[in-house]
Amino acid sequence: SGDFLATRVSYELDLTGPAMTVQSACSTSLVALHLACQSLLAGECDLALAGGVSIRTPQLVAHRNQEGGILAPDGRCRPFDVNAAGTVVGNGVGVLVLKRLADAVADGDCIRAIVLGTALNNDGGAKTGFSAPSVQGQTAVIREALSVAGVSPSDVSYVEAHGTATALGDPIEVAALKEVFQGAPAGACGLGAVKSNFGHLDAAAGVAGVIKTVLSMEHRTLPPTLNFTKPHPMLELEGSPFQVVGSAR
Repeated sequence: SGDFLATRVSYELDLTGPAMTVQSACSTSLVALHLACQSLLAGECDLALAGGVSIRTPQLVAHRNQEGGILAPDGRCRPFDVNAAGTVVGNGVGVLVLKRLADAVADGDCIRAIVLGTALNNDGGAKTGFSAPSVQGQTAVIREALSVAGVSPSDVSYVEAHGTATALGDPIEVAALKEVFQGAPAGACGLGAVKSNFGHLDAAAGVAGVIKTVLSMEHRTLPPTLNFTKPHPMLELEGSPFQVVGSAR
C-alpha cells in the first residue's frame, strides 16, 4: 500500500529516523522535501530521502476531452504557450538524498546542489474553488521561501514552474511570480516547466522539477520548454522579469 511506502523503504534500507508518507496532491514531493529539510535542521536525522511516486496502471489509457478541463485535447502539454490547452498524465519516480551541508562537506560527498531555503503554506478559503490556486497564497509562499533563503528576486536567473498549461493555473502562477519579482529587469529570469517533456507526474511532479533544475545548474544549460512557440497573451509577459526558455541556452 502507498500508505506504507516510507516505512517500507526505511525497513528495507535500515533507516531509523522519521518515516512519513506525505500526501498533498501535486505538491506532495515538494512538501516531502520541505519536511526532510526541517527534520535535518532539527537534528531528527543526519540523512534524508525525499521524493514522490506516481505510477498508473494499466499504462495504455486515454482521456475524454472536456471543454475547459485540465487535460489537453491533443495529448500535448504546452506550458505558457499561446496554444496551451491543458496537461497530460505522466508516470514517474524521483528521490533526493539530503544532508546538512557541513556534514556533506566533512564526509566528502558529491554535492549536486544546495537547498538554501524552503517554505510551505496553503490558500485556505481565499480562492475561487477548492481545486483552484490563488495569487495571494502563491505570492506569500514565494516571498517566504526567498526570505528564508536570504535571496532577493534579482539573484534568481531561472524559475522552474508548476506549468500545467491550463487556462487557470498558468496565469495565476505567473501573476504571483510577477508580484514578487516586480522591479527586476525585464526578461532577466528564465521560466520553464518539465511537464512539457513527460506530462504531469502528480505526487512526483515537484521533485521532477527540482531534479531538472539541479541538472540544469550542473550542466550550466537551461533546456527548452517543449512545445513552446510564443507566450499566451493572458500571461502578460512582455516587459515582465520573465521570459519562457523556448530553446536551450
